[in-house]
Amino acid sequence: IGSLNIALGGRVSADVIGRGSDSALVEAVFFSDDEAVHDALGELDIGTDDGQIVISRKIMDGRSTNRINGVTVPAAAIRSVASMLIDIHGQNDNQSLLKTDRQRDVVDRFGGDGLYEKKALYMKLYSEYAGLKKEIENDDLTPGEVARQIDRLTYIKREIEEADLSPDEMESIDEKYREVSLSGEVVDVLSSVYDKGSKEALELLNRVIPDMRRLSENHEKLSGFFGQLLEIEELLGDFNRDLSSYMQDYTFDENELFDLEKRVDLIHSLQAKYGESYEDIQNTLKETLDSLSHLDDYEAYRKKRQERFDELLSELNAAADALTKERKKAAADLSSEIRTALGELNFANCDFDIDITKTEDFAAHGRDDIEFVIATNPGEPKKSLAKIASGGELSRVMLAIKSVFAGSDEIPTMIFDEIDSGISGRTAQMVSEKLHKLSRGHQVICITHLAQIAAMADTHFVIEKEVGSDRSLTHIRRLSETEITEELARILGGVEITDAVRENASEMKRLADEMKN
Repeated sequence: IGSLNIALGGRVSADVIGRGSDSALVEAVFFSDDEAVHDALGELDIGTDDGQIVISRKIMDGRSTNRINGVTVPAAAIRSVASMLIDIHGQNDNQSLLKTDRQRDVVDRFGGDGLYEKKALYMKLYSEYAGLKKEIENDDLTPGEVARQIDRLTYIKREIEEADLSPDEMESIDEKYREVSLSGEVVDVLSSVYDKGSKEALELLNRVIPDMRRLSENHEKLSGFFGQLLEIEELLGDFNRDLSSYMQDYTFDENELFDLEKRVDLIHSLQAKYGESYEDIQNTLKETLDSLSHLDDYEAYRKKRQERFDELLSELNAAADALTKERKKAAADLSSEIRTALGELNFANCDFDIDITKTEDFAAHGRDDIEFVIATNPGEPKKSLAKIASGGELSRVMLAIKSVFAGSDEIPTMIFDEIDSGISGRTAQMVSEKLHKLSRGHQVICITHLAQIAAMADTHFVIEKEVGSDRSLTHIRRLSETEITEELARILGGVEITDAVRENASEMKRLADEMKN
């Protein structure tokens, strides 16, 4: 479970790296033909080969490299995809069921699209309501403060509007400024090369060439040097003509550079005040104009805002009532199905219900307090799940809920870690039968120490630890039919495995197979 949680994007530290190694690798391979899963992968630009999804994480000194089908992704992307592929249920999930937020989520999920639509409408209205409520509560501006606000906002409006920004200019002005600045440097350098370098060099050559010509005429060995000097003079002359022509065509306007510098400073100043991008600055302008329109006739705005708030309060009340009604309908149906499922899990005469009470104030999720209540013995009053349920009872309640959702649940793989906590005997047998029913529509992996649950499995693996001289290794291997019976006997018999225990294990396996068939 620890390894799988790492593979599925859980937190990880360098402690998982084995001694003497510099990295650890964990990999999980899934097969899925679910369009929603493939759409989610498509949004990450990840393809699949015949529905195969390979999730891998390599851990190196506290950091990790995360990949899906070879594509590097953040851990959050792995968690998002994995949540559509696998559901791991352990002891922590049992405890989360005691939280009322979790219980409300279970009811809302059971309510389906009808409840979701009413909840979405309520949440939209609540968002506006909460914003207006906060604004009204914080609204204590005096006439003088209103005037100061108007002055400040008018300055912001004028500063942004007079700048007359455009997206293209903001993207290109820094580069253009660099180019124009470089133009000035180019002119300075080329002028220096022409005036102090090549032009003077040509003048010096022209002074020495007549002397070299005279000497070469009388000294044949010097004629070669004289020819090289003439070539240099010709090259330098061509260079000077080309350079002079280029400088005549090359434009540099100091006034343009000055104007650009002022423009760059202005844009950078606006970015520092109102946002880095053009869109950010325009949003600031829009908010400023909205605020000014409110402040120009503040009393009229206050009146209009209060009228909208009163109207919104009425709409929110209606939406909350509709949501409550839908939740009560869903809760009644869900509690009925959970009672049936609990009966199948050896909760004889169990009374389970979902209480919904209206709260005084609105909240982001609605106006309902939702609580799972249960009486595990006849004649007892129903009490909160948190006050009455033992560990074994919680495991069965969670299993009952999962079995209710199994028909509509699109997550293909379920893992149950120690679902047998606090149960034994006939209860364990009934839990195993419920897990078997779940496995008809899902891949179910169950980690257990109870023979009744293990006997019901279709495939068996045993986890063993091998302790060596310098390190311990964990092995997982699949069991043969003979080994399955022997392992069941080991669970049943403890230290000494007698023939009677083996016979009991064999009978348990045979009865489980008959039940499944």
